[in-house]
Amino acid sequence: MSLKKRTLSSKVENVEEFDQLSILDLPELTLECILEKLPPSGLCSMAGVCSSFREKCISNHLWEKHMKQKWGRVVGNAAYRGWNLHLDSIKDSENDNTVKSNGLSRLITLVRSFSWIKSRLEGDNSYKHSTLPDDSIMGWYLALESGKFWFPAQVYNRENGHVGFMLSCYDAEVSYDSLTDTFQARYPPHGRRAVAVEKSVPWERLRAPPMETSPHELHVSECLNELKPGDHIEIQWRRNKEFPYGWWYGVVGHLESCDGNTQFCHCHNSDTVVLEFNQYTFGSRWRIATVNRKDHREEGNEADGFYGGIRKLKSNDEISTWKLLWPTDVLE
Repeated sequence: MSLKKRTLSSKVENVEEFDQLSILDLPELTLECILEKLPPSGLCSMAGVCSSFREKCISNHLWEKHMKQKWGRVVGNAAYRGWNLHLDSIKDSENDNTVKSNGLSRLITLVRSFSWIKSRLEGDNSYKHSTLPDDSIMGWYLALESGKFWFPAQVYNRENGHVGFMLSCYDAEVSYDSLTDTFQARYPPHGRRAVAVEKSVPWERLRAPPMETSPHELHVSECLNELKPGDHIEIQWRRNKEFPYGWWYGVVGHLESCDGNTQFCHCHNSDTVVLEFNQYTFGSRWRIATVNRKDHREEGNEADGFYGGIRKLKSNDEISTWKLLWPTDVLE
């Protein structure tokens, strides 16, 4: 055989060998780097290619970043507990009906509406019957994305910024609408008032509950001894005993006997703490409240409402969020 023929034959063999290579033949580290750069939709698509990709693309470490980036600010411990209770209820229901199912088939009922994953699920029958662990972050992410899972969160300026709720934050159950990239919120009933529903709540008006206190329980104030003029706070307030607490933004002010000169101010030594709600006009009955530093419990009456526990804001992000929500007009 001539040198020219041997060279041509070698090229043909190399082409044939190259045609038989797949992305799975890449070094593990290289493949991992590629998968880490994929968005959630890309991971879902790749998971439908074959069983090898399925195993890689549903792994928790690939989804942790996506979970934190999209949901970290609005999803807290209470939401995660709700998700686990939801999974447990599905298990109990399956056991009662003697239906054998697995994590992924349960997830499919939540995410079937996703156009970018639906085609994969319908086109690959083996994918429908594969296993997705109950603790899968992918399952948790897609359940939130689907909007069919309602989770506890807190909503700033509830009910479309109704004047009666300006600079407050109330507990609600929310679900995501991927079409509008907003949320729907359900506020619990209280007194004679039925469940209130608010649609199109933007991301910036949501937060994960910063503490575990129920909206019907008095928060234990652990910051009272350190409060001083200028500190930013949130305080529980409710209209009457039948209502849940909301968290209201305010600042610690000076006593009436103090001229505000920081060099001579002794307000921090007083048992009385002055709270100012500067969104209200001077003279408004909502403008100022006082609490006892050493013996603070729920204080108030049916006319002015009831003030509960206090939490001091130490995060600049939290303070900035409140300032961004400041009303354009002074409230009465």
